[in-house]
Amino acid sequence: MTTFVQFHLLTTYPLSNPNRDDQGRPKQALIGGSPRLRISSQSLKRAIRESSYFAQDLAGHTGTRTRRLATELKTELIGQGVAEKEAEKIASDIGTAFSKLEKESTNATTLAFISPDEWALARDLAARAVAGEDLPTDKELKKAVLRRADGAVDIAMFGRMLADSPDYNRDAAVQVAHAFTTHRAQVQDDWFAAVDDLKTRDEDAGAGHIGEHGFGSGIYYLYACVNVDLLVENLNGDRDLAAKGIASLAQALATATPKGKQNSHAHHPRAGYIRVERGTQQPRDLSGAFHKAVAADERASVDALTGMAERIDRAYGASCDAMAVMDVTGGQGSLAEIAEFAAGSVQADV
Repeated sequence: MTTFVQFHLLTTYPLSNPNRDDQGRPKQALIGGSPRLRISSQSLKRAIRESSYFAQDLAGHTGTRTRRLATELKTELIGQGVAEKEAEKIASDIGTAFSKLEKESTNATTLAFISPDEWALARDLAARAVAGEDLPTDKELKKAVLRRADGAVDIAMFGRMLADSPDYNRDAAVQVAHAFTTHRAQVQDDWFAAVDDLKTRDEDAGAGHIGEHGFGSGIYYLYACVNVDLLVENLNGDRDLAAKGIASLAQALATATPKGKQNSHAHHPRAGYIRVERGTQQPRDLSGAFHKAVAADERASVDALTGMAERIDRAYGASCDAMAVMDVTGGQGSLAEIAEFAAGSVQADV
């Protein structure tokens, strides 16, 4: 049976604007008839991928999302002394394994999530082409460069889609929900002015610049679910790397944040409450605890979360085999314990 690890986090954000909408204001949602602030799953996953835990603990095991593989490969070949036209031809031919290229450019038409192994294979193929070997074409080229499973943890977790090579798509082993405030919260608008330092007293006294800025604050509920078996499969059976990846994910979920307007607000929040569950039962989120807005208080959010979990368990039976909790204000648990518990889900006998 499939093993799942589920994370439930409550994080208090100060006045901030970490994830903006098309007008530059904090993203919002209407839940249970109440206005809430929201942080998109896409921005959260990028913050996780850019976290120090992924950068340091998973060094060499993270992918690159880019349209510029062929462009970078061309630059590398030219740096090695290959003539520009030859370098462009080789790089463009290899780049088509991931996506069609733009006209008169070596940039791809769509982003591709590329693993370190695939980068290495592309470079090796380029070196062989420079040495005089013919490049394979079509399906054989894709077989030579693309991989269905390897050591890229973030691709294994969050999946990828290659529109031109669907056989090499990867299903995401980690689902991340949009985070939203557990209580009513609305965007606040601020009018601001900036002074021109070189403006003299004799000139008009107006500001050098005026503008508007939106921000908000609140306690956000975040839910994430890991399909442990699929993660191991996506990592080509490497259970140790899967365990390290889940530990890094646990720590990143608690500390990573989108960086929108961070210089203006210095928001660096950390989760105040984490509930992590593991077992073979069908996953279930606890967002229903906040369909009706609760008081803007962390304890009220914790009580609503645990109360919903107890009611679901009473109705459906146990939702997990084991659970660990970190409660900062309650003095319970630690992030290190949460990470160790989550990583333990990868053991073969779980």
